[in-house]
Amino acid sequence: LNLDIRKSAMRRALENLIGNACTYAEKVRIEAKRTGRHIVIAIDDDGPGIPPSQRSDALKPFVRLDPARNQNIKGVGLGLSISSDIIQAHGGTLTLEDSPLGGLRCLVILPL
Repeated sequence: LNLDIRKSAMRRALENLIGNACTYAEKVRIEAKRTGRHIVIAIDDDGPGIPPSQRSDALKPFVRLDPARNQNIKGVGLGLSISSDIIQAHGGTLTLEDSPLGGLRCLVILPL
């Protein structure tokens, strides 16, 4: 598979997503596969997830969800927004879904 990317930017996007999963969950699973003319990367975790009603807000800058779950975790609410912007700049999409592990799935789809 060949994918033309801005290496440092894509690294940052994926590190943000994987880092969030590792911060909020015990179990994290990462899968990557080719589907037609796209690369699909799924980052699944068993953490608390994000309710469907808050997922679009979670991708906005400076948004931190439920303070009770975040009280001991540093951050200003930029990670998901930055990741989404980088992925979109590469012609892709980032969607947040329910994970089969019980937490959150970050689904990255990038064109080949």
